[in-house]
Amino acid sequence: MSQKLENILKEKGGIKKIGVIGMGYVGIPAAALFADSDKFDLVLGFQRDSASSGYKIDMLNRGESPLKGEEPGLEELLRKVVDAGKFECTPDFSRISELDAITLAIQTPFADPKALEPDFGALKEGIRNVGRYLRPGMLVVLESTITPGTTDTMAKEILEEESGLKAGEDFALAHAPERVMVGRLLRNIQEHDRIVGGIDQPSTDRAVELYSPVLTKGKVIPMSATAAEVTKTAENTFRDLQIAAANQLALYCEAMGINVYDVRAGIDSLKGEGITRAILWPGAGVGGHCLTKDTYHLERGVKLGTEALDYPQDAESIYVLARRVNDFMPAHMYNLTVAALERIGKDIKGSKIAMLGWAFINDSDDARNPPSEPYRDMVIEAGAEIMVHDPHVLNYPDVEVHKDMNEVIAGSDVVVVFTGHKEYFSLRPEDMKELTGKKHTVIIDGRNVIDPDMFIDSGFVYKGIGRGDKNSHKIIKAWTYEKSNSA
Repeated sequence: MSQKLENILKEKGGIKKIGVIGMGYVGIPAAALFADSDKFDLVLGFQRDSASSGYKIDMLNRGESPLKGEEPGLEELLRKVVDAGKFECTPDFSRISELDAITLAIQTPFADPKALEPDFGALKEGIRNVGRYLRPGMLVVLESTITPGTTDTMAKEILEEESGLKAGEDFALAHAPERVMVGRLLRNIQEHDRIVGGIDQPSTDRAVELYSPVLTKGKVIPMSATAAEVTKTAENTFRDLQIAAANQLALYCEAMGINVYDVRAGIDSLKGEGITRAILWPGAGVGGHCLTKDTYHLERGVKLGTEALDYPQDAESIYVLARRVNDFMPAHMYNLTVAALERIGKDIKGSKIAMLGWAFINDSDDARNPPSEPYRDMVIEAGAEIMVHDPHVLNYPDVEVHKDMNEVIAGSDVVVVFTGHKEYFSLRPEDMKELTGKKHTVIIDGRNVIDPDMFIDSGFVYKGIGRGDKNSHKIIKAWTYEKSNSA
């Protein structure tokens, strides 16, 4: 089976024309880096001309990035490869037939995490588009995070059905998961090692040929397609577990009246040969496309596995439990808000809340599955009024995101920090006091961006994640701002 594919690939020669389906946080920087390599002649970015995303086509063809937030070097690189005629964005999927290799970077959310059923609708549509225009000798690579086993089953079956060709005989098929974080997309693609797993050796070798030219510090790590799928889901699941451990420690420190950041510094200080005590940061919750659902892809992969799982009877998966802890953090932020308001004799019903930060990660516009959303839903259901500020997020379905922070804070009973944007580290109590006009304003810090003592000394009622040393502080009588009517 593999010998036929080897012969086809040898006759076809090297990869020169590449396609990338999905012009988002993964596809755009990947396409730009492929286009910037002297190993490749042309890169096509495929984007549906839909009402919600069609605007990206013209922007990208002008060399402009539709991704907002800070992405060092991305727009400059796009402009460079567009001006050089090496990158083009198109809604015409028939042009797939021109290519030597194509990658798919399409979101794969879970429609119902409780049932562990992923929503592969968009990915299936992308795979079908590839299958319709697939030609012998092409390489197809799934970069999307998927349930282990998907490449060698669902993807393979759809491609074969649509094309009439056979994977491993007529075309190469592989999984090479992205490993990027917003804010450092280009650097991550170039410097992180690249996991590459084909359905057979010729497919793996061809995928290694595709990715090697864009790596600088990183190296390619070849393996099977299923092993690559497990690697991606497991590394995100493990990171989620580490964050949950930090969040649980923060809750413990609150209960014991101590500062989690002192404890964290102490734990992190232990260094030496064979010793690793690194600990992640606690916070208001986990968001984004990957960590919020990759655990369920991994769990589903086990259920679809070929062997029975040997595990403690009736024990909950520690990975699923970690998801529950991280999903709880927005509820904890709500509980801190209610408790702080009670300290000044106020009810959350009728209170005005200023939310600082909607994106799930600092200094980015990435607002996929943000922990700010469940908090907002909870306070609205409780009868509070809430306004949202974010300097990077332009729009979000059914949520008005304001750009004027002063307007959002003005007259508020509560200021709650959900994202560690750099703008929030310079918040000053005297300015906020003037804006709120309240004797005691509640401030809830979910990202450790403010100095508690500065605000407590100015009469604020403070509560923060993991700040058991401050969350029950004495409320200090402070001046009330009164707007002067004098000339």
